[in-house]
Amino acid sequence: MRQLPTWKRIAVWSGAGLLALTLLVAGAAAVIWPGLPDLDRLTDYNPKQPLRVYSEDGQLLAEYGTERRSYLPLEQIPKQMQQALLAVEDANFYDHQGVYVPGMLRAFWVNLFSSSRSQGASTITQQLARDLYLTKKKLYTRKVVEILLAFKIESQLSKDKILEVYMNQIYLGQRAYGFEAAAQAYFGKSLKELSTAETAMLAGLPQSPYRANPITNLKLAQRRQATVLMRMVDVGMITPEQAKQAREEPLKLRTVQDQRLPYGQYATEMVRQVVHAQYGEDAYNRGLRVTTTLRMDDQIAAYKALRRTLMDYERRKAWRGPEGDVDLPEGMDAQEQDTAISQVFNEHPDNDDLRTAVVTQVANNKLQASLSDGDDIEIQGEGLRSVQSALSPKAKADLRIQRGSIIRVLRGAPTKAFPKGAWVVTQSPEAEGALVSVEPDSGKILALVGGFDFNRNQFNHATQAWRQPGSSFKPFIYSGAMELGASPATLVDDAPISVGDWNPRNSDGNFDGPMTLRQALAKSKNMVTIRVLEQLTPARGRTWAGKFGLDVEKQPENLTLALGSGSVTPLQMASAYSVFANGGYLLKPLLVTKIVDAQNQVLFQAEPEKLTDDRRAISERNAFITGSLLREVAIRGTAYKASASLKRYDLYGKTGTTNDAVDAWFAGFQQRVATVVWIGYDQPRSLGAGESGGGIALPAWIDYMQVALKDIKPAEIQPPKDGGLVQEEGPFGPDWVFSEYAGDAGLKTIGPMPPPLPPPDAASDAASGPAGRASGVPPSWWMGGERSGGQ
Repeated sequence: MRQLPTWKRIAVWSGAGLLALTLLVAGAAAVIWPGLPDLDRLTDYNPKQPLRVYSEDGQLLAEYGTERRSYLPLEQIPKQMQQALLAVEDANFYDHQGVYVPGMLRAFWVNLFSSSRSQGASTITQQLARDLYLTKKKLYTRKVVEILLAFKIESQLSKDKILEVYMNQIYLGQRAYGFEAAAQAYFGKSLKELSTAETAMLAGLPQSPYRANPITNLKLAQRRQATVLMRMVDVGMITPEQAKQAREEPLKLRTVQDQRLPYGQYATEMVRQVVHAQYGEDAYNRGLRVTTTLRMDDQIAAYKALRRTLMDYERRKAWRGPEGDVDLPEGMDAQEQDTAISQVFNEHPDNDDLRTAVVTQVANNKLQASLSDGDDIEIQGEGLRSVQSALSPKAKADLRIQRGSIIRVLRGAPTKAFPKGAWVVTQSPEAEGALVSVEPDSGKILALVGGFDFNRNQFNHATQAWRQPGSSFKPFIYSGAMELGASPATLVDDAPISVGDWNPRNSDGNFDGPMTLRQALAKSKNMVTIRVLEQLTPARGRTWAGKFGLDVEKQPENLTLALGSGSVTPLQMASAYSVFANGGYLLKPLLVTKIVDAQNQVLFQAEPEKLTDDRRAISERNAFITGSLLREVAIRGTAYKASASLKRYDLYGKTGTTNDAVDAWFAGFQQRVATVVWIGYDQPRSLGAGESGGGIALPAWIDYMQVALKDIKPAEIQPPKDGGLVQEEGPFGPDWVFSEYAGDAGLKTIGPMPPPLPPPDAASDAASGPAGRASGVPPSWWMGGERSGGQ
């Protein structure tokens, strides 16, 4: 019998195979169709959507949930995105009935002669069926069910609805489901903002979101992008010239660090806890959107200001040595070296602008190192100042910087020599801090940062850290004294005090004799404040502090209260100082203003408290007078750098430093923004000799307020319109006093005063007063307003 030619044999077998496949599908359809799942998941499509937290101005701060998804109706998805996807995934989508037969036959032919069975021909509808109802495993039986499901889907849903669900459902890498979420994940912007190049990059992801991920595999992603662009040309979407331009366009991808949205992590964790307590685990997949009071620019400024202060402080501390090391023997193969270095960054990831670097060479007082993005940097001169001794071969082994050392580097401020900023060797701060800013007239939290790095330490120092406020507590004592008849012009002797074994001292070690309360607070004189509290009494002092929202039970009922020996949190202090800023009202801090679900139904809404009589804590005149004392501090006192740096006359505040500089504070305000900064260690210990609130906390306050006040015109707080205050002559000019305490009615002095000056003909060896001054002699700084280092 004559043998048929090869091509005829192939045709016969192919036909037989196709016939067999057709019979198989038909038979399977008759058996399987009745058992196919219903399409409720599609007809009533309600995908998991994460909990999202937004700033007051609508910018995303955080999202919580296993799936990152932003649902968009088809009409809101740009046509270019739709067309690019169809061009590469299913060009005949609007023509077939769920299965594209020519493509399926082509795939069958290829798979017939391939053991890998890697050729696919799934339409958009088939992919959707597989994604929602089937496994990813490649089996012919699963393929039959997939085809039948595709027919069923097409019989019940419109083409536009199928495409809409697909473009919101498909996984595209980086935990992103759907194209809008992918646009945010990869490029940090919405679909409608994408260029042709970026659109093509996303359109290439459905086939292999892991392998074609541009963040982790840019070269493969670019090859896939080129394929999409070629298909877009083939179907007439773009011209070859436009495709070429798109291929050459540099892509600005979001890094993994970018996607952590670090600026508001402490605040958004507060939100997450509250929402979870209310809605349980469903909070993470219901698509809840939470609007906060945080202002994005202010929040970013707070984050950067606190980090900058802590890193500047760390550079003043002794070098602790490299974080680790990697073996990089001399003469090592370049590829092996790159591999060894790249593995370091998994265990020592960048911390935002605090970058990880692997040292590759140390020579001639210069250091070369590699960064996580592959850049090589050189550090010399000022950038090595804090580690100069560690570069020596004679340095201790645990301190020495050499080839293979893992260190931290930071880019400094731009200069003429280094327009992008020179690199500086530093180390991860051990100290912690907090910055809280509120709007005094509403209680809205404008910015909140609870530590240096949330991923390193989730303890929220802004709300959970109970620390001694030091001298930042003094304004509450002075405020209480005003109610007893004191005024800014009241004289108190700055002289030594002994109470049993307690012998307090001023931070500068000096005693400057009689001075007014205005001068004493500006100089942060401890002896004066103690004498004022003696007059007020510790019991009344505690009660008065409670009017500002401070926990009375955490304040001692003894004279150490005058020096801030109790416990407060930074958020409490921000609210307390707001009382001085807003005319005497204590408002509850507000963080969450609105919660809506995926259908935009309002679940919760809160309005800020108003400045009403039921919220009054102290009188307006008391707030004004105490505020005027705090303005003196910010202009001529321990915080004079605030006004000098910001070039404003409407700033008020007080430094705070506890014994041995364990805690450093600055609490201050402009009448529309009240901000508190705290710096210290989790396990209390000294910040170091010479450190103070004015030296370490105030710089962060200034950096933040530079941004927070940029659109606010200077405006000094005015005296109350309803009176209750008069000005009368004091030792150094007129000053304010409560009307009923004018003349001889008020406290002109507090505590014992030194004897008057001896007459002009008295002996030159007149009796001396307390240590550090001659009795009754006014200190020289009284008349000149001498500036002092921060306390």
